[in-house]
This record gives sequence, C-alpha cells and structure tokens, in this order.
Amino acid sequence: SCPPEEIKPYPSPTTPTPPAGMEPEQFGVLGGEESLMAELSERVQKVVKSSSWWERHGVDASILACSLLALPAGFLCLRSARAVPFLAGILILGVVHHTLSVKGSHLASHNALSESKSWGKVWAVFFIELCSAFTAEQATYNHVKLHHGYTNVIGLGDSSTWKLPFLNRYVYMFVAPLAVPIITPLVALGTNVGLKVAARTVCCMSLGLYCHYWLLLHASAFQSPWSALLCMLLTRSLLAHPYIHVNIFQHIGLPMFAADRKPKRIHLMSLGVLNLPRNALLDWAFGHSLISCHVEHHLFPGLSDNMCLKIKPVVSQYLKEKKLPYNEDTYGARLRLFLRQYEELMVRAPPITELVGIQ
Repeated sequence: SCPPEEIKPYPSPTTPTPPAGMEPEQFGVLGGEESLMAELSERVQKVVKSSSWWERHGVDASILACSLLALPAGFLCLRSARAVPFLAGILILGVVHHTLSVKGSHLASHNALSESKSWGKVWAVFFIELCSAFTAEQATYNHVKLHHGYTNVIGLGDSSTWKLPFLNRYVYMFVAPLAVPIITPLVALGTNVGLKVAARTVCCMSLGLYCHYWLLLHASAFQSPWSALLCMLLTRSLLAHPYIHVNIFQHIGLPMFAADRKPKRIHLMSLGVLNLPRNALLDWAFGHSLISCHVEHHLFPGLSDNMCLKIKPVVSQYLKEKKLPYNEDTYGARLRLFLRQYEELMVRAPPITELVGIQ
C-alpha cells in the first residue's frame, strides 16, 4: 500500500501574549507552542505510519460504497403501498443521501479519500457537485481555506455563515433545516466562479437532481411529478436538523478571536472546537470528524474519519497532559443552550476573546 503523507503542523503567525498563570514556554513564546504542536504531530504521525491502507482510507471508502449499494433497496422499498416498507425506503434514501453529501463531500474537500490528488479532485466533483448540488471549488475554499484556516476568527472562520438573525429560535432550529435541499443549489448558482467551473457545476448538479427524480418516477413508480419532488425534499432533508445543529454547536459559543490577536494553532483549536459524543447514526452519515472527533479533525484535517477516531486517545491525552482545553458536551446540552441563549449566540455579534485570563 502507498505510504501515508507526513503530517506537518500548520505554521502560525505572530506569537500572542500568554494567558495569565501560564508560563511563556508553555504557551508558545520562545518557540514553546510550536514545539507543542510538533510533539503532538510526531505522536500522531507514529499512529498514522503504523496504520494500514484499510484503516487510513478503506473503512470510510467501504461506508460510502455500502451507501451506494443500498440505493436500489431504497428505491424499490418506495414502490410498496404498505407503510413499513415505504418508510424504510425513505429512511434508507435519506441516510444514503446524507452519507454521500455530508461525509463524502467533507472527506473529499480535504482530499482524505485518497492519497492521489488527481483522484481527490474527481471525488470532490462527484460528492460535492453530483451528490450535494454545490460547487466543489467554492465548498473547498469556504471550508478548508476559511473555516479551517481561520477557525473562530471573527469575520473569517467564525461560522457566521450559519447565522440567520431574522429567524426566531424555533424557526431556525426546527423549521429552516427543511429548506437546506432547496437553498444549497440556489447558493451554488450564485457563486462567482469561472465559466468552465460554472458549466461543469450546473451539469453535475442537474444530472444528480434529475437522476434522483427519474428513479423515483420509474424505479419507485411514483404517479405524479409533485409526489416525486416531495419525496426528494423529504429524503434530502431527513438529517438536515442535526446537520445544521452540529455545525453551530461545535464552534459558536466558544472563544472567538480577532485576526490580529488569535493564538497559535494548537491553542486556537483546543479553545474553539468541541466534540460531541459518539452516535451510531450520525457517525455513519456525517463521519467521526464532524461528531466525536472534531477537535482531532481541526488539528489534523487531512486524516480520514476512521483515522481521526484512531488518534482521538492520543490527542485527548496529550491536550489534557499539557493542561490545554479539550471541549466536550452532549447534543442535548448544546441544544438546550442554543434555545436558551439564541439571541446572544446567533443574533448578536460574538465578543472578541482576549487571551489574558483564559486557562
């Protein structure tokens, strides 16, 4: 099998003032923080190098392949006039759609599905444009360059794109997610990209949407176009609620920084990222790196979901050993927090966190 690429810590600009009560060499002055990230990277690299291709890529590729293979069963279940098989078809197609469009697109945007950059581009177009109805280049730029490059930096990677201040808390949290399948391609059509990319995106999006519609009419024997369109909306929004919730729970409400005062990488990620508990359905459909290993994913974004899960004990132990934050909370606790403090978290501008006083 191909050897894994070497993990290198991301470079960080200007060294900030250390928090009160933290020694300069512990926080990063005189190169201490670079050594923290380098030491953690070395530990993680040992785990990666000792892992097989199956662990690095095969497990996640198999999940995506199983999802594709489950599509015929989902469409055939929808032919049934009985409630149980029909609902099973909705569930299968909904989970498959989110596995391909969320897990597949996320891994593809980080080129974590393959060690070949050429194949990485192919997978990005397939999962992001054909399955998710969005633009591969724009998705990669927004997620990898901005969100990962400037995690919790106000105005850049602060997750503010998820905020809709004109909606009240209940509409945003429980009704608006149903519109995600409609909004996504409309946003894609409004992105400013070159003519060649735009033409490819429109073709791939149209092909993906039309294939879904055609299969509902012909494989699932839907009698009317409107019933097929309604079923498309239902399956494509089946897990839209946790999709929106997860994206806001894991960053918003945590420390935010100004671009010229942000800490270096290891502190930025340990302070501004949160892990949720493992959940069988969401782990399958969204991937470990978006659920229970989000801290690990932000520190080492090029690793697959399975590898993020494998390095989780190494990362959590190291951060706790160095007395760095390792944020964890339950889905229910975050949901209650956002419903209770919706105005503060999702409407008002986030306060800038100063490093002094953060332990």
